Amino acid sequence: MYRRHVKMVYRLAYSYLGSTADAEDATQSVFMKLINAPRSFQSVEHEKAWLIRCTSNLCKDMLKSARVKRRDEMPADMPDGNIRDAHEFDDVTQAVLSLPERYKDCVYLHYYEGYKTDEIARITDTPPSTVRNRLRDARGMLKRTLTKEGRDAL
Repeated sequence: MYRRHVKMVYRLAYSYLGSTADAEDATQSVFMKLINAPRSFQSVEHEKAWLIRCTSNLCKDMLKSARVKRRDEMPADMPDGNIRDAHEFDDVTQAVLSLPERYKDCVYLHYYEGYKTDEIARITDTPPSTVRNRLRDARGMLKRTLTKEGRDAL
């Protein structure tokens, strides 16, 4: 399970925390929670959904701590395979990281992990229409941000 999901957990933690050290700590904590209190899952998708929820909750708790601040760049060996080049990774990823948390969750799960809106709704315990609205709003924010930077990627 660790090998299947470690990069996904790390990317999600990094998207919240913005620091490699904090993302590594969060990743370790998520898997330690699973080791210390083993769970059985109905499927691979069920375990992935649990890991996403656990990571998201842990990172939100960490962000409440005064010591956590966004400060690092994501390591080059961790980006998603859908990202075409380093320049695009920098621009688009930084724009996604700058989104408010409620939009970032939806964007990450939809575009980076490939979940459909109904699946995101179940994972985040949010109505599907809210997920669709957040994705629409986030696309608009990203388009404005990237267009301002001279990119018309969206």
